[in-house]
Order: sequence, then structure tokens, then C-alpha cells
Amino acid sequence: MSQGNDSQSNASPGKDGQGDERSRERMLFHLKTRGAQMAAAIAARLDMTPAGARQHLLKLETDGLVTSHDRQEGRGRPKKYWELSPRGHDRFPDRHSDLTLDLLHSVRDLFGEPGLQRLIAHREQASLSAYRTHIGEGGSLRRRLAALAEIRSREGYMAGIIEEEPGRFLLVENHCPICAAATACQGLCRSELAIFRAVLGTDVHVERVEHIPAGARRCAYRVRLAERGA
Repeated sequence: MSQGNDSQSNASPGKDGQGDERSRERMLFHLKTRGAQMAAAIAARLDMTPAGARQHLLKLETDGLVTSHDRQEGRGRPKKYWELSPRGHDRFPDRHSDLTLDLLHSVRDLFGEPGLQRLIAHREQASLSAYRTHIGEGGSLRRRLAALAEIRSREGYMAGIIEEEPGRFLLVENHCPICAAATACQGLCRSELAIFRAVLGTDVHVERVEHIPAGARRCAYRVRLAERGA
């Protein structure tokens, strides 16, 4: 998946407070972008010892930023998985969420639902123009998706792509910087799906399969070339 390198620092617990803090921030980012993980997997990804990873996780749990749960996988003892708590997710906040919500409510109060829909349509057209300029025309589906993920990441969505099989991809967004607004105004999410379909081209089929406002950890879109004649 196209993501930043989350093993850019080799700080280990106990060297200094600043190093510990950097390691825990990297751990939070890792859990945000990859979901529930075992301590051993986190340690391997972030280049630290399993004992060191568990030490950091226990500190984050004490701070209320992560939680753990046991998961039975086959025979033997259950395995412990760690994930972000609601407070941990709040470390990746919505951009100006209170102001955005106030503005949406004000538009609806002043201009009614038609006025709010015109605002969404205006935003959609502005995004379409910016995305089309960045993505360009033609090229492989992988290239178009990579360009879309890049511009979405710049906007704070922590986007990346996963190839499920040849010609079929997941566009994943591990964070929604406008989540509060999107939850209050579902038209924003409908608009984003329409934007993706428009900028990726008429030869592409896009389906949303995971949705943060519906309770998922991330938003995800299954993307594939449309079948001819479909």
C-alpha cells in the first residue's frame, strides 16, 4: 500500500523521553493505518523488540489511547490484539470540525436544504477540477489510482492502494479529516463517491465497501475496470 515509511526511527524504550514519545507516536500511526495488530507484528514493522513494543503499548493503554482484546485463532491460547481507542482516534482530528459543522448548519438554516445541496455541488465541481488536473487523462488504472491516493493523502485522508488481484484494487482511506461534517451531512460522502467515479473514467467501476461514518475503521473503495458491454 502507498503509505509513508512508518519505521523511519529506531528509537527504543528507555533511551530518553523524547525517543519514547516518538516511538509511541509511530505506533499510534501504525495502528491507525493498519488496524488491530499483535505486539510482535508491531515490533517487527517498527524495528523494535517485542518486549519494547509491549512496554509502549502498556503505556499507551494507561493513557487511554489503545485497547486490547483476546482473539481465538485455532487451538491454543487466545492471541492479544491491540487497536486504537476512541481517544486514540482523536489524535487524528477532523480539520476544523466545529467550524465546519456550524457553517453547514448555518447554510441549511439560511438557505434551506436546496442551498446546502448547491454548496455540496459547488465543492464537488471544485474537487473534480483539481483532481482531473492532478490525475490527467489515460494511463493504467494503477497510475490513475496512485495519483488519486496521492492528492487525497495531501488532504489528510491517509490514502493508499492495495492490489487484490490483477486489475482489481482497493483504494483505502485510513482517516477522514471531515468525519464530523460527513456524518452530519451524508451528501458529502455521496459527492466523494461521485467524484471518484468521474475522475477515474467511464471505463472504471467504483464501489464503496467500508465507510467510517457507518462504524468501519476506514473508508475503502473497490475499483476495477468495467466489463465491456456492462
